[in-house]
Formats: sequence, structure tokens, C-alpha cells
Amino acid sequence: MEPKGTIVFTTVGRPYYGFDVFSIKSPFVNAPKFHEHRLTDGTSINFNAQFVDGQDQTIVFISERSGSPRIYQTRPGSSKTELLPSIPCSLFHDRPVARNDKLFFISSHEQPDQIFKSWSALYSTDLQASKFTRLTPYGVVDYSPSVSYSGKFIAVASYESRPWPGEFHELNTDIVVFQESDPNKRVIVCERGGWPTWSGDSTIYFHRQADDGWWSIFRVSFPENLEFLGFPIAPTRVTPPGVHCFTPAAFHDGKRLAVATRRKNRNFRHIEIYDLVSKEFYPVTETLNPNFHHYNPFVSANSEFIGYHRFRGESTQGQSTIPHLEPVASPIKELRMLRLNGSFPSFSPDGGLIVFNHDFELNSGIKIVKSDGSTRWTLIKDRTAFYNSWSPTEKHVIYTSIGPIFQSERVTVQIARVSFQLDPSDYNNREEIPCDVKILTKEETGNNAFPSCSPDGKFLVFRSGRSGHKNLYVLDAVNGEFNGDIRQLTDGPWIDTMPSWSPKGDLIAFSSNRHNPDNVEAFSLYVIKPDGSGLRRIHVAGPEGSSDVDRERINHVCFSADGEWLLFTANLGAVIAEPVSWPNQFQPYGDLYVVKLDGSGLRRLTWNGYENGTPAWHPGNQLDLGKLRLEDDIGDKLSGQFDEPLWISCDF
Repeated sequence: MEPKGTIVFTTVGRPYYGFDVFSIKSPFVNAPKFHEHRLTDGTSINFNAQFVDGQDQTIVFISERSGSPRIYQTRPGSSKTELLPSIPCSLFHDRPVARNDKLFFISSHEQPDQIFKSWSALYSTDLQASKFTRLTPYGVVDYSPSVSYSGKFIAVASYESRPWPGEFHELNTDIVVFQESDPNKRVIVCERGGWPTWSGDSTIYFHRQADDGWWSIFRVSFPENLEFLGFPIAPTRVTPPGVHCFTPAAFHDGKRLAVATRRKNRNFRHIEIYDLVSKEFYPVTETLNPNFHHYNPFVSANSEFIGYHRFRGESTQGQSTIPHLEPVASPIKELRMLRLNGSFPSFSPDGGLIVFNHDFELNSGIKIVKSDGSTRWTLIKDRTAFYNSWSPTEKHVIYTSIGPIFQSERVTVQIARVSFQLDPSDYNNREEIPCDVKILTKEETGNNAFPSCSPDGKFLVFRSGRSGHKNLYVLDAVNGEFNGDIRQLTDGPWIDTMPSWSPKGDLIAFSSNRHNPDNVEAFSLYVIKPDGSGLRRIHVAGPEGSSDVDRERINHVCFSADGEWLLFTANLGAVIAEPVSWPNQFQPYGDLYVVKLDGSGLRRLTWNGYENGTPAWHPGNQLDLGKLRLEDDIGDKLSGQFDEPLWISCDF
């Protein structure tokens, strides 16, 4: 039987993006001072666009308005956004290009031949969608397609058949070229590069990190017939050190590049034009929107317009709030999925409320939202709390961790029991709920966090660093360790963390690196009985003893309502797009999966370029998503607060 119910989860940064696609006239054409024109309609997020050949300001782009990234088209002067042919079973489409009445795009609907490989591959179709053709050979991974000026050649950033090594700051892809008419005859024209863009049919520009640390644009040129014995070619560096340059788009006159840049002493990514003859940069967006990030430029066929996407801003029409809960497309018919504007959710016993943590940078404490997304209240504020567990037997009791998140064993973090009263008749009359906070662990015991309540409501399992190592303990849920029982469940010089108590009460699932304690990044899935017996590892990435299982990064585990399935976030599907083209994601390989307790039935639930995690599984019948409140006046103000990749530094 397939998993059922409703899953609520977090996506790092994504609720704040508010992307729309914009264009301006190139500063090198006879035009008045820069005037920005919005090309998309302010619904959901819209990004990674390209102009359609021969059609002034008509674009194809990706939007998540249907609950997953799909391909759309919009035309100037039309208020209609048209859904273009997309593969029906695919929950991820990216980087569309319309050329010669064909549509080229990345999709991730076909499972690769091995674990730790991306699902991303290149497909094409005619605009009537009579047939979809896979252009990427099976067993090969392709990203970031670009079609040459004539439409004859295609370039991609590719791992070829190599598995993902685990990196994400800069993907170790090569620039691969093939003819659209013969996609299996592929040529590696240059090793190590990403985000190719064509100038004509024989020159490609791309980005990679240079040896001096600066992301730069490189060029490679070759015969148009690809009959050349010198491949791969050593590229020529184009942009100078001292400025990061990403995601190039070549002007078709061969004289200029549009690039996204990061400069010293400037906090925002901007679009600039680099003149290949004078070797000078010309700013484009900094004077228009100095305090917004701008991403992934693209250029019209006549070189007259430059496009990009950015946060839409408060002065433009469109979606202006972040919903508390947002539906996300699910690959399983009976399993509903909701993205939460917050982290570490936990459902109330009847499923009518969700407790969560909102924004750690603001020390926002604990909030509660109705499961239809209509109303939200503050329970604890001005105090950092994280990882919540609602008592299965008490309607108004929540357990949480109070103190700084992700700290060492000795830093004081305490398990707390939070009691409150919330009368349904009073739902709309208050924003804050009075509560009583009872600390259950002793201050001198160090870092105590990640509580999970037993189904009878009598005990908590949690992670503590009191022994000098982060292991699991079981605690009296009412009296704590002051007047109640506490006992150590696991013991050893490793990390056992993020436990989840089965609804049946018979097992506790958790993440641990006990199989390789020296690696503090690779965690696998374990279960143990509440009395400390029956410890076993659930091998997800492969059989016991295989090289793949020790590459697992599995966290945030929780049970299904029937106790038969485990839900978690993991790195099993590698990365789905080039992370340097996105805002910051700490772990862009983080996707949600489910697996049965015996390690069988592995199913992937999310496909996107973000980090997805901290899920909760609704304990009862399915929620009625038809009642979900998504009005624009419900939720937080959309203000575009997100970071550039934190691993990109200008300090050399």
C-alpha cells in the first residue's frame, strides 16, 4: 500500500523569493534611459526565461504557480500566461529554450541508473507536444542547455555518465556539444564548466571558478562540423579577476556578454554587460534596483533586449504576501504536500493546528497556525526555540528545544514543556497566546534538543550532549529530570540525533553517524526499541557493505500515521540544477523521501533546486486542501529577504 496523508515541510529561502522576469533595452541601442519592463504577472515565482526567436519580448520561462516548476509562455500586450507542453509525470522542468518551433528543456522525471546521480536530462518537443524526445542518453546527466544561433547545435553542462561526487559549490561538469539531429554523438569540447551560451555556431562562453578563486567567464571555439581531433580544448579566460561573473548570455553580434556579477564591498548580485573588445563592464541593474539581487540574464535574438529575474518588489502588482501554507505537487496520489513558511512543524492530535518555528534570525520562538493556513498566533517570542513535538494525548501541550540551534555539546539548550489554552471561539480575537513554559532538563547538562513524545504522552526521547557526546535519552514528559525519570538510550562517541517516536510506540527512529563517527556530515537512518534493544540500521542507498550507503546524508526522520513508513530528507538524488544560479541553499541536494521500515519501497517526493526538510506527517485522515486559505491578505509581507550563496566570497 502506498503512503497516504498530508506532509508539511520546509524549503529554505523559497517562500521569500517572489521572482518575476523583467527586461530592459540594451544600453548599446538607441533608446531612452533604462526603463524596466516586467514580463511576468506576479503569480508565484517566475524565473529562468529566454526570449522566443523573432517575437519581440515573448518569453518562455519557468513558474511554480501549479505547485511544481513547469514551462509557460507570455507575450507582450497579453494578460494571458500560457502553459506550454510539459511532461505530465514530471515535477521538475527547467531552462526552457524555444527555437525553430521546438521547445528544449530539462526534466527530472526518469530515475537514473544508480543512486547519487541527478535525475536531470534534456528533452525536446514540438510546440504542439505531439511527442517528447529525450536528447540525453540514458545514464547521463545534463544541465543548463543552450541552443546555437542556427538551432543546429546544443551545448550542455554534463557529468556524462559519472556519478555525483558530492560537491555543490561548483559542479564538476564538462561542456558537451552535439547536433540536435544526432544527440548520441556527443563531444566534450571543454572540461570543467557550466552554464554554456553560444555565440554563433562555433563559440561557447561558460562560467567556472578560476584558479585564483574568482568565478569567471571562459571561451572555447571550434570547427562547426565538430570534426576536430583536439577535443577537449583548453579554454581562454575572458573576464578579469577582481569580480565574480556567473551565468553568461552572449549577444549574437559576438561583441558582448551579459553576466551576473558580485563585486567587493557590494552585497547584491547585479547584471552587467562585458564588452569583449574594450574589456570593460557596463552596469545594467545596479542603478535601477541597487538593493535587489538579479539572476540569470538572457538576450534577445536581435541583441536589443536583456532579460533577468529578481524579487518583484513592493511597487509592482502581484502576489505580495507569503502564505502560511502553500500546496506543492505530489508524485503519490493519496499523499498531499504543503510547504510551510517556517521550520520544524508538528501537528496537534486532531490535525487542526500546526506548531512551528518561524524565523531563527529574529529569535521568533514558537508560532501556531491553523492547518487551513487561515490564522496564525504567537506562543513564544523573543526567545529562540526549535524542533517541536505536539503531545499526542494533550491538545494544548507542546514540547520544544529552547536555546541556540546547531551548537556544541556543552552549550546550554533545554527541553521545555509548553502549556497553553486556545478556545476556538477566540481564534480571531488575538495574535498572541499566553503560555506556561516548564523547563524539563537541568541547565548544567548542556545541549538538550530535538524532543519527540511517546504516543501515550508519558515520555520524551531527545538528544543530549551531557556525556560529552550527542546521544539519545528518554525523559519523563511531565516532571522532567527534576522529579521524574531520565535514562540514557544510546551511548557512544558519535552523534545520534533528531529522534522520532513511532505512533505504535514500538520503535524510535533517528539519524546517526555511528557507522563512521569521524564523518560529522554523513548520517544514516537507524531504529531502536524504547528499551534500548533491537538497534538496527536501515540501509537506504544500497545493501549493507556497499560503498554508497556510507555517503547517505539522512536527517529529519518521522513516521507515517500507521508506523509503516519513514519520511526523511536526504542527498540521494544529487543536485538538480546549478546551485550558483540560485540564492543561498545550505544543502541544495536535500529532497524528501519515504521508505518502508525494512528499507524497501524508496520513493522520492520533491524535485527542485532548493533544500527541503523538517517534515511532519499528519497523523489522521487527509486534510481537506480545498479549504486551504491562499488569499493575498493572509500571510507575511513578501519582502525579498534572502541571501546570496554564502560560499561565494569576495575577500581574497
